[in-house]
Amino acid sequence: MNPYNYKRRVSSPIRVGTIGIGGENPIRLQSMTNTSTMDTEGSIAQIERIIREGGELVRLTAQGVREAENLRLIREGVRALGYTTPLVADIHFNPKAADAAALHTEKVRINPGNYVDSARTFKELEYTDEEYALEIEKIRERFVPFLNICRENGTAIRIGVNHGSLSDRIMSRYGDTPEGMVESCLEFLRVCVAEDFRDVVISIKASNTVVMVCTVRLLVEAMEKEGMAFPLHLGVTEAGDGEDGRIKSAAGIGALLADGYGDTIRVSLSEAPELEIPVARKLTGHFAAIAGHPVIAGPENPDYDPIRIVRRKSHDTEITGGNHVPVVIADYSKGESVPATDSLIDPDYVYIGMRDPKPFGTRRLIADRKNPYAETTISRLYRATEREQAEKDTNTVKFMTVSLEELQQDLSLTEWLKSHPEVIVLTDNRNPNRTGEQRALIFTLDAAGVTNPVILHNRYAEDSAEDLQVKAGADYGANLIDQLADGIMLTNRGALTPEQITGIMFGLLQATRLRISKTEYISCPGCGRTLFDLQSTIARVKEATSHLTGLKIGIMGCIVNGPGEMADADYGYVGAGRGRVSLYKNKTCLEKNIPEEEAVEKLIELIKAHGDWKEQ
Repeated sequence: MNPYNYKRRVSSPIRVGTIGIGGENPIRLQSMTNTSTMDTEGSIAQIERIIREGGELVRLTAQGVREAENLRLIREGVRALGYTTPLVADIHFNPKAADAAALHTEKVRINPGNYVDSARTFKELEYTDEEYALEIEKIRERFVPFLNICRENGTAIRIGVNHGSLSDRIMSRYGDTPEGMVESCLEFLRVCVAEDFRDVVISIKASNTVVMVCTVRLLVEAMEKEGMAFPLHLGVTEAGDGEDGRIKSAAGIGALLADGYGDTIRVSLSEAPELEIPVARKLTGHFAAIAGHPVIAGPENPDYDPIRIVRRKSHDTEITGGNHVPVVIADYSKGESVPATDSLIDPDYVYIGMRDPKPFGTRRLIADRKNPYAETTISRLYRATEREQAEKDTNTVKFMTVSLEELQQDLSLTEWLKSHPEVIVLTDNRNPNRTGEQRALIFTLDAAGVTNPVILHNRYAEDSAEDLQVKAGADYGANLIDQLADGIMLTNRGALTPEQITGIMFGLLQATRLRISKTEYISCPGCGRTLFDLQSTIARVKEATSHLTGLKIGIMGCIVNGPGEMADADYGYVGAGRGRVSLYKNKTCLEKNIPEEEAVEKLIELIKAHGDWKEQ
């Protein structure tokens, strides 16, 4: 990975039906049906909607052999409509279903966490090295016959590791770690290499964007050590719906795309599956526009570890830097109405430019240094060329826009910043690759021993909220996940209000696990395994609990990832049977098989019983 210049990783190309993945092929877009796989006509209709939106692969769940065999009828129906789009079978727990699906689809996804190992029960198991080696041999004995079926039928596979469904065996030896997730994948990959089966795509997913990004980076490093270059499928599981789902997906997937990783992606939203494709297309289109950007030069940073992340060291300046949570700076400089003071996501600073500060009340304000109204108690924003004026400013907090070009051309600037600890740096971008340029700027400051807080500032001109969510998520994601910044500022000269933009900034910090400002919902996108109406359920759970700031609530359609992702949530709502729901506290099931119509009220009772409920 080049930390500054965008270039796609060179992966081994494979064929999946009529399309190529990896190598010089474009990044492929895919989605997954949420119909029952036994509903042939309904599945065909949904597949067609996904294809018409631009989906290049479509995945369907196959719980058992019966569902896997019905994929033949679905594929025949899709082909009869004139579509050659590859179909992918999604398999959990049932190797026989994988064998059957390989006859009727172009690709089969298997989950190492439950393909040979039994379902996760959170039991601690002990193995001697010899016993563990026998467990690995069991994988080979069951996996090789499946590979032979795939080879005979020209079927590709995806080895898809999920954070929420690691086996008890892996958990017992490696713990709930990126290393365990990577080893879970490598156990199967090594069999593929030994059998010279190369039509393999890999994915490692999590609902936690930081875990997902660090684990994929570790996987690439591990594959390179073993001479592997398999293509990567990227996605954030259980990202949710609406703005949160889009921001979380864009930040997580975008961080890895910025690294150059990714050959196919899925944006997992708890919405109609065809709505995932436009978001994915905007994400890949954003990076296509960055490709070929002017070269960015920056210093080597031996302290930077993209896998084992440590927050950049900065000193404390009022509420910024040090151990403070990253701040949010809202831009109200163009005459927008003053925000309400009781906002749940009130910004930490408001930039007013040349405006009169009086209407903004007691907020912390930042004014342009030429603002004729601003009092001396209001922080001012200077340019790097205005250091002389900044010297005369007696305010205890000042802001200064600094570009990478200015740092590189004026070596005295870093020394000046070191002698002025009251100055907070605002990045000034000149390169289309905002992520790489900001990273180079921060590493240049670090190399010179500058510990002033840094605010990532990006400018856009978007009229669509979704466009801004995707682009901002992609541009801010990597550097926020890498904990290189002390705050963010987002300026947009489109039709969106400052309040909408502020919400996106808080959403970015929450998506990257830096600052929790609202309830977080870990909700799956749904599939043929989903045992209740997911979208209406999410709406009801949100209506009842959205005021519980700081809680994480999982809403999962079935048990595949449900209990595992519950370990990362405070409470879980998981499909247990048709019209039945089980409720979890962390990873412990406390209420089983509740009728769906009673489950939301039971969830509220559970939250109250554990002292986490607050009245609205």
